[in-house]
Amino acid sequence: MAKILIHLTHGPEAPTQADRAFLIAKTAVKEGHKVSMFLAGSAVQLLRDDVLDSVIGIGDGVTSLRESYDQIVSGGGDIYLSRISCGARGMTEKELDGKKVELAEPNVLVQLTVDHDRVITYG
Repeated sequence: MAKILIHLTHGPEAPTQADRAFLIAKTAVKEGHKVSMFLAGSAVQLLRDDVLDSVIGIGDGVTSLRESYDQIVSGGGDIYLSRISCGARGMTEKELDGKKVELAEPNVLVQLTVDHDRVITYG
């Protein structure tokens, strides 16, 4: 199976694009692919609890972003958040407590891009 990186910069202001990225990641995980997501810019705000619960997708039935997130991480997907974007948007480690995410610097995005077979960008 392939290693797929999904790079997302859309956040709560663009719920359809945000939901599409999580839907693609969830689908790839279900199909057995190794999936990593790198959220930057406004997309880091998607991991706030109120946003996870309020963004609703319509792709494969009605699911919340939280349901997609849960399926991605329980299926072995990795989610990285830009540390710089989190700082610029006031995202605290407390808001991320208990979530399976890793804060990352720009060099991590570069390395993930090199290491993966395919990159899908929503930006």
